[in-house]
Amino acid sequence: MRKTMMTAVAAALLAIGGATAAEDYGSWPLLRDPFPSTGGGGIMIGGYDPVVADGKCTTAFTATTPDGTIYRNRVEFDAVPAAGGILCTNGRWRAEDGGASGTTPFRVFIKDGVRRMAPD
Repeated sequence: MRKTMMTAVAAALLAIGGATAAEDYGSWPLLRDPFPSTGGGGIMIGGYDPVVADGKCTTAFTATTPDGTIYRNRVEFDAVPAAGGILCTNGRWRAEDGGASGTTPFRVFIKDGVRRMAPD
């Protein structure tokens, strides 16, 4: 019984350790321009150039549909210190004309001026 309990505890600790292991942001690909929208539909995101100030990462950007229609937007992320840099996470975007808004799972890591995007 004791051996079974110790095995269960060890397995649980391994599972927890794996779940909380730090991400290797340095292995993320460089932020490219343009890149596919996390929302799909063939929409391409352009002009992403996040700036960190006052605990936020912000940037203007465009969303271009497959037919060439361009929508101008802004996004604001929480700027979280991580691995010697800043993780831009919990993004909230809005159309510049006020016609749409939402959230995004997209994340950017900035360190020493280098911007990286979370892998697909």
